[in-house]
Amino acid sequence: MERKKYVYWKDGDMWLGYLEEYPDYMTQGKTLEELKENLKDIYHALSSENIPCVRRVDELEVA
Repeated sequence: MERKKYVYWKDGDMWLGYLEEYPDYMTQGKTLEELKENLKDIYHALSSENIPCVRRVDELEVA
C-alpha cells in the first residue's frame, strides 16, 4: 500500500487539506473522512498524467 503525507486543518465546519507533494491542489470535506476521500481522488487525478502542467514538490540534495 502506497502512503502519501497530507496537511489538514479545520476551518469552521469544514476540513481543508492538500497532499504534501501537491500543495497547489487543496480540497475540503464536511468530515475528516470525506476530506481523506477527496485527497485520494485528487492524488489519482494528478498522478494519472491526464492533467497538464501539474506542479509538484520534491527535495534536491545540494551538498
